[in-house]
Amino acid sequence: MTEAALPLLLEPETFAAQRDAQPTVLLVDVSSPDNYRAGHIPGAVHLPPGALQHGAPPAPGRLPDQARLEEIFSYLGLTPEHHVVAYDDEGGGWAGRLLWTLEAIGHRRFSYLNGGIHAWRAAGLPEAQEITQPDSQPVSVTVDTAPIAEVEDILPRLEDPGFAIWDARSAEEHQGLRSGSMRAGHIPGAINIDWLHLIDRGNATRLVDLEQLRAHLDSVGLTPDKDIVTHCQTHHRSSLTWLAMKVLGYPSVKGYHGSWGEWGNRDDLPVA
Repeated sequence: MTEAALPLLLEPETFAAQRDAQPTVLLVDVSSPDNYRAGHIPGAVHLPPGALQHGAPPAPGRLPDQARLEEIFSYLGLTPEHHVVAYDDEGGGWAGRLLWTLEAIGHRRFSYLNGGIHAWRAAGLPEAQEITQPDSQPVSVTVDTAPIAEVEDILPRLEDPGFAIWDARSAEEHQGLRSGSMRAGHIPGAINIDWLHLIDRGNATRLVDLEQLRAHLDSVGLTPDKDIVTHCQTHHRSSLTWLAMKVLGYPSVKGYHGSWGEWGNRDDLPVA
């Protein structure tokens, strides 16, 4: 009996019903350590969210170097056969960051558990407190730059009608009223939709209605015919916007991992 393919956007009830028929699933909890210890999906291994970022200023959100990536995925014991199911405790930012990182190492067998631990609990599904140890083994990775945006991908295209930037920070950050960097403001031409607008708090932190989201993106010019780069301060919040566009079938989406941490701390780049 062949294993049924899991969708990119995976509902908790669907996963619970099909899990026994999914022997290649690697379930990864990217919640805070305290929340993982307090309760998690049975069998989930924990990955601290901070492990997914380089951590060094001025752009701490950049992808970790190859050696660190190999440490992370050796710890998880990732194999090419694994289908990774990721979830978190906040509505998809850190889970999205893990899935973007997987794509950046060429591993595209993955799903986001819609709503994470909050939706799992709302469905009355079982939880565990015991720590699950991964089946760690040495893993080699090669970075695929296709989903990664750098300054050099953005700067020459600021006036290009076939290019768009999604700034997933708050309106206050976008408008320059506050900043986590030396300079305040935004990349010229960037379209601001706060990542929080993608999280339905009334539906256990699942993604908002996808057709309504699609219509909103179309209305502001974030259309699937364009090459789109998404960013925030550290490409944590914008990992959810990257994921949402992947779910909607956008063919050309990159995450700017330097994000405003890099752009806003360089005095040779334009700021609006």
